[in-house]
Amino acid sequence: MVKNEHITDEQFNQKVEKDLLSHLVSQKRKGNIFVIILVVILLIGVFAYYRQIRYGLIVTSMRDYTSWGVYISNFVFFVAISLVGSLISSMLKLSKATWSIPLTRISEIIAIAAIFCASIIIIVDMGRPDRFLNVLIHGRIQSPILWDVMIISTYLVISMLLLYISLIPDLALCRDKLTHVSGFRKWFYRVFSVNWKGSPEQYKILHSIITILSIVVLPIAFSIHTVTSWLFSTTWRPGWDSTNLGPYFVSGALMAGAAVIVVAMYFIRNAYNLKEYLTDKIFDKMGKLLVLLSLVYLYFNINEYLGPAFKMVGVEGEHIIELFVGKYAGMYWAVQILGLIMPIIVLSFAWGRKPFIMLIISMLALLGAWVKRFLIVIPSLQHPYLPIQNVDESYRHYVPSWEEWAITFASFAGCLLIITFLLRILPVIPIWEMKKGVEPKPQEV
Repeated sequence: MVKNEHITDEQFNQKVEKDLLSHLVSQKRKGNIFVIILVVILLIGVFAYYRQIRYGLIVTSMRDYTSWGVYISNFVFFVAISLVGSLISSMLKLSKATWSIPLTRISEIIAIAAIFCASIIIIVDMGRPDRFLNVLIHGRIQSPILWDVMIISTYLVISMLLLYISLIPDLALCRDKLTHVSGFRKWFYRVFSVNWKGSPEQYKILHSIITILSIVVLPIAFSIHTVTSWLFSTTWRPGWDSTNLGPYFVSGALMAGAAVIVVAMYFIRNAYNLKEYLTDKIFDKMGKLLVLLSLVYLYFNINEYLGPAFKMVGVEGEHIIELFVGKYAGMYWAVQILGLIMPIIVLSFAWGRKPFIMLIISMLALLGAWVKRFLIVIPSLQHPYLPIQNVDESYRHYVPSWEEWAITFASFAGCLLIITFLLRILPVIPIWEMKKGVEPKPQEV
């Protein structure tokens, strides 16, 4: 939001407070309907998981060949979009891109929700959740699985700290201004604002902590997707035996993260009437950023498939044929054209970076990102280097069961519920960073 030269800083700050606190006071009926729909989807998924716990993984379509199904596709996807937190809150903030300030809190909330759901879906995939304790008790440092557990836990903690520390001034504002909210929210704002007074010393400490966390979260964020790629590349399967998987996964995650923030921007802007803050200019800049990230991801896509396609050796060749012209060809080329090439072409033009068009393109990119993770997991598993002889035909094919789909949709519903809950109790845009003349000047600090 740009300050009008005809109003004072005090008037501008009052308007910012009123605009950005209004959604915390009044909840729209449409929002409640949305929450009810998400809860119903989540309950169906819980019932499907109950069946999986009771009868075992036999209710899924996973067998000895396809031992990682749609659950792992979901896990990799959630890890990918969790990278949006470091993309917006760290990379752009550290590069002094002040236009991204209205996006920081949205991205941090999405990152926390996504990484939390990624952790849950892994436990669902294990079949017996009690076995997760074995990873903690008997885990070996040589195992990439233990690396993944450690890096995901670290990233979740740092992301939560980054969100909370930057929230403290706004929680204090909610404590002082929102006197007609529920008793729980009054208690929440009072306790978690930790006696914030807005003094120069407090601002100095706040900025120091945010800067440190913004720097620390970057290598952790890159590591989380790199370690996830190592889970694949250290497993002997066609399509995974590649040193390119690390940067390939990271570049794809950055693209998916940019796409998810565009989708979130669009719906939050309309739901909370924030067009003055989430402006067309921000959409334009995010469109340009998405083009850049898509080009990088396209490069790694070419790098990933050109070598095996040129050699066409053994099972690797069978895998490539199945992707290019076989039963997965439709999905593969749809991902490349609709989810990767089309965003580059459309968003390269100014008319393509308008909010509604960007919403459509970003949703295609996100759908393509999920399907891409499905294609990374499933076709490779169906072409083992040492196939089992005389197996049942169901081993050679994989179509997720209704239980798997129900749990998959429930994981997305759970992610959206976490985001919705946090947006209902927290200011969606950092108010203290949007206001003028609130922070002390450098010489005062």
